[in-house]
Amino acid sequence: MTNTTVKDFKLPLWVPGDWNAFFGLGINSLTNLLVLSGLLLGVIQMPSEIVFGRIIPAVGLMLVISNLYYFFMARRLAYKTGRTDITAMPAGPSVPHMFIVVLVIMLPVKIATGDPVLAWEVGLAWAFIEGLINISGAFVAPYIRRLTPRAALLGTLAGVSIAFIALRPAQQIFMTPFIGLIGLAIVFGGWFAGVKFPFKLPAGLVAILVGTAIAWGTGVMNIQGLQESLAQVQPGFPLPAIDHLLKGFQNIAPLLVTAIPFGVYDFIEAMDNVESAAAAGDEYDVREVVLVDGIGSIFGTLLGSCFPNAVYIGHPGWKAVGGRSGYSLATGILVMTVTLLGLIPVLLSIIPLVAILPILLYIGALIGAQAFQSTPKHHAPAVVLALIPHFAAWGQGQVDGALQAAGANAADLMDKMALNGVFYNGLAILGGGAILSGLIIGAIAVFLLDHKPKVAAAYAVAGAILSYFGFIHGSQVGIGVSPLVALGYLLMATLCFGFHYLPYEDNTVVEAG
Repeated sequence: MTNTTVKDFKLPLWVPGDWNAFFGLGINSLTNLLVLSGLLLGVIQMPSEIVFGRIIPAVGLMLVISNLYYFFMARRLAYKTGRTDITAMPAGPSVPHMFIVVLVIMLPVKIATGDPVLAWEVGLAWAFIEGLINISGAFVAPYIRRLTPRAALLGTLAGVSIAFIALRPAQQIFMTPFIGLIGLAIVFGGWFAGVKFPFKLPAGLVAILVGTAIAWGTGVMNIQGLQESLAQVQPGFPLPAIDHLLKGFQNIAPLLVTAIPFGVYDFIEAMDNVESAAAAGDEYDVREVVLVDGIGSIFGTLLGSCFPNAVYIGHPGWKAVGGRSGYSLATGILVMTVTLLGLIPVLLSIIPLVAILPILLYIGALIGAQAFQSTPKHHAPAVVLALIPHFAAWGQGQVDGALQAAGANAADLMDKMALNGVFYNGLAILGGGAILSGLIIGAIAVFLLDHKPKVAAAYAVAGAILSYFGFIHGSQVGIGVSPLVALGYLLMATLCFGFHYLPYEDNTVVEAG
């Protein structure tokens, strides 16, 4: 692009489609902040002055910085390419990590010591280590992305999207169908069918307004809930928490067991999201994106956030509904305002969650579809195989939640569950490290489909190493965590390598139809 073109290039700060993306990402971020607040207050019994006075403002400032940076990245790419359709990468608190850090890291400390503040400090140390692992991943992510086929990258991302973004909202929509299905029709009509709503209102806003009106008109939302939320308003400002962070490092070994694999999970997921954005037309620097994630997490821990930062799944969805760079800036401003003023409970006592969920279901569907639409047709079986570990992880989570609610233990009931068709041990092994194992399985399938068995063998060897040390198909990192799975991958590698020396027909890869 010439200097004259650069000078004359006009890039608007806001376009109408940014409203769609803003209401989707902004409300989703607020919902996640409310969930993590509830986890801290209800599970850890954390004092509200720490939750709303220290942790939430720190999370908010962390998210503001990441959203602003992705806004800057999008505009820089737009000026570099001369395009006005560049969409910023979405960002927010990592949803899986919200539950991991509370239930796996903080809760055992709270139970053992009865001290919620110590639990918070240990959570800070865990998030700090996880951020360091994420930063280190920035230096290998470009090479992994270059060597891994798109079907494997997008397939494992689609598994996360369908299992952990789409399924839960879909269930909740049908729990309040007279609101959820109306919102779903509006979202699908506006974003799938291209329906234009009165006054040029974006479909996401229309769905939220209509859902909110129905909820208040039918008593789903009520003034009592709003009054209770107003009583919880507690402004706060993030302060340095370095002393608390240092206290959390007193027993570092247990932290490393989970921080390392989840740090790996983070940079692989960020890498997948960059590939997803590239498939939608926006090519970002994967190393820069991963570094922003890791540095943001570390910055947050220094201020008191025990929840890692994450680049979100969903870029193609926000792009498809017209979002550009403005929605990222607006989301950052919204998050900063409500977290510093303590307004999260108030907003979510006005807007019903079920009115927002159709937007998340749409995003989940779009990311799942992208894995098939942006890869060669004959790679479709590999995409499906990359999905499967995520469904196993989701199924295990459902079983664990049910057993915990019943006060039961999976180890005591495995035989009875197997007799009823629930192979819990299989779910746990298959679903362990799903984002990595989905990538490995998908890549093996792609290279076999493309008649490159030696490369498939190399990925099978990688699967053996990762399994042996527990990064995939295991519940923790260690030595000899899943030796039988590792052996299986080694045998698979041997066979794949041997396939190179066997004859095969040139038409073994066929298109369906």
